[in-house]
Amino acid sequence: MLIFTVLGMKHRYFSLLLACCGTLALPLRAPAQQTAPPANAPVQTARTELPLTDRDSEVHVQALPADSTVVLLVGREHPLSSRTDFSFQQYGPDLHLRQETPLKVATEFSFVRMCAEGTTVYALFASRHTTGRLFVAAYNGHLGQTRSQQFDTKLSREVVELKALDGRLFATVVLQDQLHVTALLLDVATGQMQYLPSVYENVPTQLTFVADAATRRAEYVLSQTNGRKSRLLLKQLTDKGQLVSSEFVQAESERSLITAQVTPPQDTTARLLMGTYSLRDPTYAQGLFATDLSRPAPGVVGAAKAPLRFYDFLHLKHFFDYLKPTKQARLRRRVERRLARSVSPMRWHYRLLLHELLPQREGGYVLVAEVYLPHYRYGNYGTYYGSPFGTYGNQYNSSGYGYGGSGSGYSPGGYSPYGSNRAFDGYQTTHALVCGFDRKGNLIWDNIFVVENLRRTELEEAVRLQSLPDGRLVLAYLDENKLRYKVVNRGESAPNDLHVPISTGTGPAEQSLERATDTDQYDLLPWYGGRFVALGYQHVRVSRGPDREVFFMNTVVFQ
Repeated sequence: MLIFTVLGMKHRYFSLLLACCGTLALPLRAPAQQTAPPANAPVQTARTELPLTDRDSEVHVQALPADSTVVLLVGREHPLSSRTDFSFQQYGPDLHLRQETPLKVATEFSFVRMCAEGTTVYALFASRHTTGRLFVAAYNGHLGQTRSQQFDTKLSREVVELKALDGRLFATVVLQDQLHVTALLLDVATGQMQYLPSVYENVPTQLTFVADAATRRAEYVLSQTNGRKSRLLLKQLTDKGQLVSSEFVQAESERSLITAQVTPPQDTTARLLMGTYSLRDPTYAQGLFATDLSRPAPGVVGAAKAPLRFYDFLHLKHFFDYLKPTKQARLRRRVERRLARSVSPMRWHYRLLLHELLPQREGGYVLVAEVYLPHYRYGNYGTYYGSPFGTYGNQYNSSGYGYGGSGSGYSPGGYSPYGSNRAFDGYQTTHALVCGFDRKGNLIWDNIFVVENLRRTELEEAVRLQSLPDGRLVLAYLDENKLRYKVVNRGESAPNDLHVPISTGTGPAEQSLERATDTDQYDLLPWYGGRFVALGYQHVRVSRGPDREVFFMNTVVFQ
């Protein structure tokens, strides 16, 4: 189950209102006068429009592969009042509304995060007035019922990641002192809560974790550094927060392990750890590493621990394909000159955001990592993105509270080559790296997806991944009114500039002269069977009628 891909809408919808609660399920037609779509273009088979605007509504979306439904948490704010009425709405595979269930939320709470386990959706709210006070609602679509609990955690300041395991919520939180990060276990059924002392690290750190209901296990991967070198600490916990095992993973050479993802606990045939490593500076990635953590079979004497395998970005086939050919050629020549002089290897200054590992039918796993740069604005001096080749890359630290899949929105600062008049303006993704590993952690193939116009204010996943029935992978994201995508067939080269417009569901051909002129707070969520759900707020201009402002959901199917 792809829990990490549906942790609510990554573009949070704060202070938004619902104008009315009706829905419009429309047949889809392509906009008039558009160019021919690519040969393998996805089809948009269904669309639902809610007559809402981003000025007067808030909508949070959870796609559920388990039962092919989509659940919306919709807020309706009363005019001239601070009160907001919430409800859960459930939509079927055809995006038609099945049911709507009210949810009572006190006015002091605002939405923070959403996650799911199976067919149950959890929504977490935080108090605007009392630090550490949380409200959690669990929605069961099959029963059309909600259950809610309030928790006074006292010490937590911010929830930066949320996952469900066997009816309980594991929340990664920053404490009030803003110096430590820990894990909080919330039991929605009983109202009990507890901090997990086995997960307690200094800020900044990097933290990832996976949870599995079948084994009732959660496993954390935490980074630890002394400022010069870093290592990883793996902790496995039960669904009740009890520590099962703990182990360190570190490199014996000058390499440092920055962050990693571990295979889910339900895979008992393999236990792999894959992530990024650096040379001397624990901030920037030099390449990927992988290792097999499986223990020797009982009775095997003298079995050696599996070594760490390191893959410098330079040795990947496609990593530098995002560069123009002339710049890529200059880079290769520069590396060759260094090798000829037998000097130290090139030190890259890349930052990577790792997705959870995706198991493959034939065995092995796929690792996706988004390569990003911090983006700054400098008054009258334009913008600056940093440099992966070290020009300015080591002059500031943008680690923030980097927790792997979920950032905290911390704005990085530090030294600027253009002076102190700068403002952090989000994270700019340059490309997404996708690699295939076998069940022993050996790299089999690599590929990339070159992106454009992809920036977010928080360090969170922006490129979405979906598996197709034939084993191919789709990497995609929304760029306002466009769906940009790449179909990856292992290491084969493929176009990076494919895109299709988001259809507006215009009705009969003679009335189809309309187009989307503005799309805001948009997102793309993996769903099921090669499907995505595209969503967001849209202004649709109609040539033979009044314009409309809507919240839309489109089914996007790759075949």
